[in-house]
Amino acid sequence: MNKKRNDKYSTYRQIGILTTIPMLLAVGPILGYYIGHFLDKKLDTAPYLEYVFIFFGFVAAGKGVYNLIKRASQTK
Repeated sequence: MNKKRNDKYSTYRQIGILTTIPMLLAVGPILGYYIGHFLDKKLDTAPYLEYVFIFFGFVAAGKGVYNLIKRASQTK
């Protein structure tokens, strides 16, 4: 009975971790865009910093997704 309950909570935990992936993939580049846009206005370098920070956002989102998948695939 206890093993069945632990398996149930483990499944819910994995579902919770995996449902954050789409949000993470969206937030990284969007945040990068806003940071780059702000800095471009301040430094008058449009649109170069936008592109750089969007790229950094994709890299950070990819790293975050990799870490989430690695954590979700671990069995405890």
